[in-house]
This record gives sequence, C-alpha cells and structure tokens, in this order.
Amino acid sequence: MAKTLQQSDWSRVADDLAARGSAVIERLVSPQECRALAALYPDDAHFRSHVVMRRHGFGEGEYKYFAYPLPPLIAGLRTALYAKLAPIANDWNARMGIATRYPERHADFLTRCHDAGQRRPTPLLLQYQAGDYNCLHQDLYGELAFPLQATLLLSAPGEDFAGGEFVITEQRPRMQSRADVVPLAQGDVVIFAVHHRPVAGTRGTYRVNLRHGVSRLRAGQRHTLGIIFHDAK
Repeated sequence: MAKTLQQSDWSRVADDLAARGSAVIERLVSPQECRALAALYPDDAHFRSHVVMRRHGFGEGEYKYFAYPLPPLIAGLRTALYAKLAPIANDWNARMGIATRYPERHADFLTRCHDAGQRRPTPLLLQYQAGDYNCLHQDLYGELAFPLQATLLLSAPGEDFAGGEFVITEQRPRMQSRADVVPLAQGDVVIFAVHHRPVAGTRGTYRVNLRHGVSRLRAGQRHTLGIIFHDAK
C-alpha cells in the first residue's frame, strides 16, 4: 500500500464520520496496486458471482463478488480497516442504544456471521462504462451487518473516466434528504455508513438513514473495489 493505515489520522476519520457519515483516506493504495486490482475483473476464477445492474433495477453497470480466499491485498485491507473501525462502530451503537458490540478482530466477527448463516464473501469489484450509474442503496446482506464500509477508487478521474461521482444521501427525521458528493482520486478510500449513524439533537441522539450510489459516468471506464465487512447469506 502507498501508506500504512497506522499513518492515517484516525481521529480526523472519526470526526468526519461523525459530522458527515463519510471520511476519505487519501492515496492509501498505489496506482500500480489499483491497476493490478482492476485487471482482475475479466478473470472469473477470482469471483463467486456476476451481477448486471440493469437486470435487477440497480442502475447500469456491473460488478462481481470475490470468492474466498480473497486476493491478499483485499484480505489485508479488509482486516486492517476493520480493526480501526470497530471502536468507532461500537461507539456509534452505544450512542444509538443498540446492544450489539463488535470484536476487535475481523476473524472473530466473521465467525459470528458464519454462525448466523452468512458465509458468502461480500468484497466486490465494480465496472462502469460511459452512461452507467449506481442507484442509491444500502449493502445489507443479512441480520448481521457491520455499520461501516469502504470503497477504493481504482481508476484515475480525468484520465480513465469523467463523471461517476460517489454520492451519499442522508435522511433526517421530518427533513428533506441531503446529498453529498465525495471527490476521490485514484487510490483514495472513502469510509461511510452502511445504514444509519448517530446525530446529536436537542432531545438527545437520534438515527439518520443513509444511502450511497454513483452518478452517471460521462466518459471512459471506472473500476472500484467495495469492502464490506459482514458476509452474506
């Protein structure tokens, strides 16, 4: 990786997540590593399934879920990011009055998932062509869901593609939805809320519902890696 997660400012990440529901770690992965991950897409030996978004009403574009064992870089990112995010997730649940707490080690959380029948890996590689987009959605694959996830941009904006911005919307109670476009460069990771996050109000903490998606790609080709920490049924 271009820099280690230990070098990242995790206090800033926690503050950004608390303020907006998303946080960006810049240049976490090198351009060479990004290109190597994107180059995996045509080789079905790495994947357990292939989804064409149009067939399911998800948008336009396609993605593939990785099979176990995950490629080493992806497995390493998933494990290392989880260890940094678990304390934030536990703090969020405490503030929202949710009893669930997450173990320090990702392997222990996956054991919980597998014991609950969620055994299929969820990291995925997404591919967009000009005109493609991803509808607003939430990545929930069973009763067990880690409240944070990550997306790594593998392509270079302005060189490989145009458009295709990462978008998050937030719906607060009795208010209109708010949209946030998160600018990313190649190798950047955006961490964001899967489902909801805590917000401090005048009457205490309440939950805000979030969805994420990708705006229409105007030109070129865009690849991203999605890192979801819970497994699927």
